[in-house]
Amino acid sequence: MGESLVVCDVAEDLVEKMIKFCFHKETNNAAIIMKIDKDKRLVVLDEELEGISLDELKDELPERQPHFTVYSYKYQHEDGRVSYPLCFIFSSPVGCKPEQQMMYAGSKNKLVQTAELTKVFEIRNTEDLTEEWLREKLGFFH
Repeated sequence: MGESLVVCDVAEDLVEKMIKFCFHKETNNAAIIMKIDKDKRLVVLDEELEGISLDELKDELPERQPHFTVYSYKYQHEDGRVSYPLCFIFSSPVGCKPEQQMMYAGSKNKLVQTAELTKVFEIRNTEDLTEEWLREKLGFFH
């Protein structure tokens, strides 16, 4: 295998933050946005946001740069129950540098495994990140 695929480690403090995030007791939407520190070859925290809607999250994500997001979403089931699924969203916009895309794509699985996430989604265009899109994706997990 060539040396072109770079898999980055996950920063220790980010692992701790994600574990805490998985068990946070907030009743609103929240997000952890992560990026790769190219020089350190580490996935690091970019931003942590509480009470953020998908529309607001969409505005936070850069249009030309890949990002990882763990999003805690308040999901109202048809029977009235409420759950807070953790969604891993890999945003890999069309038009970003191929080397950057490969670095993120190569690191995605390690990050998902580290955080033990099961609801893993990918978007190529941040405009696709809508409530309707997420509800449709989560519909497969019932």
